[in-house]
Amino acid sequence: MTVATALSPSVTSSPPGGPSRRRRVLRWLLPLAPALVLLTIFLAGPILWSLYIAFTNETLTGSASVNSRFVGFDNFVKMFADPNFVNSFVLTFVFVIGSAVIGQNTLGLIIALLQRGRGRVTRSVVNGVVIAAWVMPEIVAAACWFSFLAEDGTLNTVLGISQEWLYTAPMVAVILANVWRGTAFSMLVYSAALSEVPSDLVEAAAVDGAGPVRRLLHITLPLIRRSIMANLMLITLQTLASFGLIYALTGGGPGTESQTTPLYMYEQAFRYFEIGYGSAIALVMLVIGALFSLIYLRLIKVEDA
Repeated sequence: MTVATALSPSVTSSPPGGPSRRRRVLRWLLPLAPALVLLTIFLAGPILWSLYIAFTNETLTGSASVNSRFVGFDNFVKMFADPNFVNSFVLTFVFVIGSAVIGQNTLGLIIALLQRGRGRVTRSVVNGVVIAAWVMPEIVAAACWFSFLAEDGTLNTVLGISQEWLYTAPMVAVILANVWRGTAFSMLVYSAALSEVPSDLVEAAAVDGAGPVRRLLHITLPLIRRSIMANLMLITLQTLASFGLIYALTGGGPGTESQTTPLYMYEQAFRYFEIGYGSAIALVMLVIGALFSLIYLRLIKVEDA
């Protein structure tokens, strides 16, 4: 036996499980390859492109649409120096707190609590009415609320007054409309969470003399706190990006009195054609949404600890 023959098995042999492991990886990746390519092209690609043009003077028309240049943080300096952006940011905060954190979250919990122990027919009717508003398209929901709040609308007819609510209280109008439309999600989340609360524990507390409020505060809410935080995170992110309902109902007006940040971003990008500046605003909104998510996730960890 020659030296080359003796050494050939150790030289040419592959590590144990090497080829088979690669084959397993390929068998796992190949079916996912079309989906990964589509996600890269239609999701990661636009995100990375938007991230880039947020630091340029890109426009939809004019010379900057062909020969845009890198401007660094100029868009962000302009943004935070613009009183209209600051106003839109404050209105967005008011809109999120009023319609999501307080409105949808609280009303959804109340409806879910009131349905406990009710008959199947009652629950079906209530769920159907509430969910009907949720599945309704935003433009249809806006039309309903416009007809309800207009000067010659249903509300003024019932009250016997003449008041243009969309001009005198536009933020209240859009908050109420969003609460009406989005409460169903919170109701479903809390209905599922309340079904997991042990009934014998609640009954034992009632036997010990705990009233409904004490049972709610010391038994029910602590047991569903993870669902509360998860619901708050989801409806906050959804409300933060709300556009269609406000745009169709008030258009951000009168003036800028109901112009939240998504509407301000749309105006800058597609009405004034400053796509780079609009992308910078979108990037700031993305960071704000991420901060809200981190806060809620941190609160969940604190509750678990």
